Amino acid sequence: MMNKKIIGIVLLAVGIALFFWGYNMTQSVGEEMKEAFTGSFSDKATWLMIGGGALGLIGLLQLVIGKK
Repeated sequence: MMNKKIIGIVLLAVGIALFFWGYNMTQSVGEEMKEAFTGSFSDKATWLMIGGGALGLIGLLQLVIGKK
């Protein structure tokens, strides 16, 4: 029971950290130049935000639904 809660908290924290790491990458001068010319951010920044969002969602679901 407590194991599921700890896992949920860890996944949520790691997901938030990865999302904001990817977001901060998009705010750099190099990323903004790339986005201005290509219309998209680098693959690394995009995948960090997607992966962080997914892990955060899984962690949140684990905390909410995993109470059984």
